[in-house]
Amino acid sequence: MTAILLLEQSLNGLQFGLMLFLLAAGLTLVFGIMDMINLAHGSLYMVGAFFAAWFVDLTGSFVAGVLLAILATGLFGMVLEASLLRSLYARDHLSQVLATFALILIINEGVRMLWGSDMALSAPAVLSGPVELLPGLYYPAYRLLIIAVGLALAVVLYVLVARTRMGALVRAGASNRDMAMAMGVNIKRLFTAVFGIGAALCAVAGAMLGPLLAVQVGMGESVLILAFVVIVIGGIGSIRGALAGSLLVGVVDTAGRTLLPHLFREFLPPQVASAAGPAVGSVMIYLLMAVVLFVRPQGLFPARG
Repeated sequence: MTAILLLEQSLNGLQFGLMLFLLAAGLTLVFGIMDMINLAHGSLYMVGAFFAAWFVDLTGSFVAGVLLAILATGLFGMVLEASLLRSLYARDHLSQVLATFALILIINEGVRMLWGSDMALSAPAVLSGPVELLPGLYYPAYRLLIIAVGLALAVVLYVLVARTRMGALVRAGASNRDMAMAMGVNIKRLFTAVFGIGAALCAVAGAMLGPLLAVQVGMGESVLILAFVVIVIGGIGSIRGALAGSLLVGVVDTAGRTLLPHLFREFLPPQVASAAGPAVGSVMIYLLMAVVLFVRPQGLFPARG
């Protein structure tokens, strides 16, 4: 295990964590403000990836395709909220879980009818090679772009939530929804805007990760579980908590899957180490969640103080 390997895996963890943040930020706002469990949030990530692959194929430009996918997915999310999800706000959480689980199946089949089970999405050719960051440390240029985009959007989202009037309304709704309504906040408009922003962030994650992962039907279900782990660790309704939880989960997951096999080989036979390392690594994020909940049941940075 060398210093170069540690630095490379740290960058991988940062990249994965920032993409998780884009998913978890919208989910934690929807959960924190609307008090709604939306299992279909991962489906917006899938829709964004398919939109990106489709628009890139139509336009021939990766940048134009991603921007159009963000816009289309944001509009899709707003229409979905105004037409279907709005009726679920007054229902109990079990009804929300059942309804949004059904929505996952509907969106999956709708995507399959429109585009098929999978689509190809490639990174720009100019970013296909590695970049030498340090002597001996070569890192893929496209992954560096993902890190840069994730950091930039994290800053933009922080400024939007912490420094603007809309952000004040969002924080007020997350802290005390009834009081915000009593003060004259247009909750319906706020909910639609927040849902649209969350859907657009999902599209960014789907479009940026599409060239690295398979763009296929059902790709949102596995990442949704990690997004829920992130908001539980960070604190429901907290953007700062979503960022902290995403980085923790990204680094722990990446380190567990890639570094534990090297560590286990020092004490175990190679065959056992290769099998045990990824297995233990996949459990580490849930152990992290259990520890955080034991120490701080409300999460690291809860919105409701």
